[in-house]
Amino acid sequence: MASSNPPMEGLLIPGLPNDVAKLCLALVPRLEFPVMSCVSRAWKALLQSKEFHIIRREAGTLEEWLYALISDPRSQALQWQVLSLDCSHWTSLPPMPGPMRSGFGFVVIDGKLLVMGGSCQGTGGLKPVADVLKYDSALNRWSKVASMCAARYEFACTVLGGRVFAVGGRGESGKNLSSVEVYDLQKDEWDHVPSLNRARWGSIAFGIEGKLYVMGGRASLTIGSPRSISVYDPFTKEWGEVKSGSVMVLAHACLDKKVYCIEWKNERKLAVYDPAQNAWKSVPIPLTGSLSLGFCLGSFNGKILLFPRRTDSGCKTLVYDPNTSGSDDWQTSAVYPLGPCISCATITA
Repeated sequence: MASSNPPMEGLLIPGLPNDVAKLCLALVPRLEFPVMSCVSRAWKALLQSKEFHIIRREAGTLEEWLYALISDPRSQALQWQVLSLDCSHWTSLPPMPGPMRSGFGFVVIDGKLLVMGGSCQGTGGLKPVADVLKYDSALNRWSKVASMCAARYEFACTVLGGRVFAVGGRGESGKNLSSVEVYDLQKDEWDHVPSLNRARWGSIAFGIEGKLYVMGGRASLTIGSPRSISVYDPFTKEWGEVKSGSVMVLAHACLDKKVYCIEWKNERKLAVYDPAQNAWKSVPIPLTGSLSLGFCLGSFNGKILLFPRRTDSGCKTLVYDPNTSGSDDWQTSAVYPLGPCISCATITA
């Protein structure tokens, strides 16, 4: 007589249906994921999957972790760090594989950090690369994924509609690029989409309400930047332009469908752009004296973080809360990476 018990083979947790087992695993704190990935190939595959990210989101167990890219004070090498859950200390990630690069772009998608393109120092000068690295925060591990269609550096990139867009930048021999390509993480494939109306490099990109926005940067080697924002609609596959008094951006972060920028002409104010209104507002940064610090911007726990780029300035990290007003909208924090901060990323997984 055949047994009525389900076969144990293929079960994530013996004795439990896989849908129940997946929910059980989704309740485990993210800090334990690297150890969990060693239990079995099935657990490792689940932890890496988009499905697991969705299950944790529906279960309300997603955790937001802050990552910072710093320049190591001793070696000058670039190093990613992650902030501890109690915000008391930073831990270095494994080094990015391959030669040291600069001018690369990065995005966060489905709990993964993608580092794309950039340039490496070669015998004949800077050489653009098309390589793409993926950091899996569940495994604390880097891997190489499909390369971009074109080698590029100093380009804009963002996530929109579950896909990664790489826009413009500079290519071989420093050529300014107008080409745009898109990456599908699940298929591990890059493809072309319509190019910008003109070449643009050193710009930023953000995806809000189904549209891709490209702002700032340069269209030539002369000082200055395009004053309009390029807007791409993935449904019509057409580019348009919005006259907005676009700024030349030194650092930016996105939060609640708005873009917070430090602009080249005024580093003592936050320039805040609202695409829905096509409007800017200015928020003074509470600084004393005339010292120009330069800031790296990030978003964390619903707030904007401003890390001073100069570690010798004596200035603490500034925290801006857009949901308060008056004297309570700015606070200071002792949280600061272990070296000059270049960029920030928030990975929710």
